[in-house]
Amino acid sequence: MTTIALVGTLDTKAEDYAWLKGRLTELGVNVLAVDVGSFSTADFADVSSDEVIEAAGEDAAKLRERRDRGEMMAVMGRGAATIVQKLAEEGRIHGLLAVGGSGGSSVAAPAMQAVPVGFPKLLVSTMASGDVSPYVGETDTTLMYSVVDVAGINSISAMVLGNAAAAIAGMAKEFEARTKRTPVEHRPLVGLTMFGLTTPAADEARKTLSDLGYEVLVFHATGTGGRAMEKLIESELIVGVCDLTTTELADDLVGGVLSAGPDRLEMAGRTGTPQVVSLGALDMVNFGPKDSVPSEFEGRTFLVHNPTVTLMRTSPTETHELGRRIGTKLAAAKGPTELFIPSKGLSGIDVEGGPFHDPEADTALFDAVKQSLEGSPVAVHEQGCAINDEGFGRAMAERLHELIRNQSGKKEN
Repeated sequence: MTTIALVGTLDTKAEDYAWLKGRLTELGVNVLAVDVGSFSTADFADVSSDEVIEAAGEDAAKLRERRDRGEMMAVMGRGAATIVQKLAEEGRIHGLLAVGGSGGSSVAAPAMQAVPVGFPKLLVSTMASGDVSPYVGETDTTLMYSVVDVAGINSISAMVLGNAAAAIAGMAKEFEARTKRTPVEHRPLVGLTMFGLTTPAADEARKTLSDLGYEVLVFHATGTGGRAMEKLIESELIVGVCDLTTTELADDLVGGVLSAGPDRLEMAGRTGTPQVVSLGALDMVNFGPKDSVPSEFEGRTFLVHNPTVTLMRTSPTETHELGRRIGTKLAAAKGPTELFIPSKGLSGIDVEGGPFHDPEADTALFDAVKQSLEGSPVAVHEQGCAINDEGFGRAMAERLHELIRNQSGKKEN
């Protein structure tokens, strides 16, 4: 039967969760309550707070003795994520619901982010009208603003939580039914990264891959795009990656606004997913409006891309470090990995006569990445063209197709 996991602080929100459990039962679904309350002993918890703490590898008694709220919240989040992920993998739950304020939302968020894309997850939060990135991450979590505080049932909260219960029940029933249906054949999914200034290459790669029989998921390399792609790779939904635009690494290194974090460009390598990688838009770091650029970068080369985006040209020192980091990441990959170098330009503005044309900086990048790959099995393809020249995107796409096909053949044998 369809089962919803309720993740909540049952010591402080017992009334709300008891009401939700009753409403979900009326809607014809089972409920499995996971208690993440710091000192909770709720009678209707199916997974106790002690079990949650133990799932995080901690001793419940010692943790409570320290009475460190921040530590407790972090431990509860880790434990809840471990438990929920296991329940989902075993097919024992079909949806996830949590309600709370900032504390409850921060504990529920790791659990929401631990289950795959496509698994129903709904968070009703007092924080849902502000910056929700810490709660959503790279997942398809549905957020609902609580309107009033989660502090007992009243005429407003009953409407909001009633809608939440109906929504998660419907999503979970559909999810359970979907897992029982005969799988529909669909084209294999591949990921492709692009930026405005690498669009011609990305379009060529996308068309080539589509013609070869793939469904192409295009990710805009704006930080969230790169993280979303890595999440889908981790969820084993993508069979190959055409990582043409790795510009987010430049923002991570220099301090731009579009970083995807230091782990970008690692998930395909960890999972053994075939990948072809290039150096798209590593000639730039992204900032907001011109007056928001930190004063430490005064004197650098800038281009106002639009009123809200200012681009800064990466220096030879920065590109050398980027090359070292990229080479190190690719050399550690467990699966088929190849690098494509556009020797005459990394973006639409890093070409001869363009505002970001800087052969010294590009050469520093190329030399560093090749040096970092020496002795590794990663093949390097130096193309005598700029990234957006005709043929570059197609060459990457065709090579990815070969890597995917070769790996599929090995698995069949």
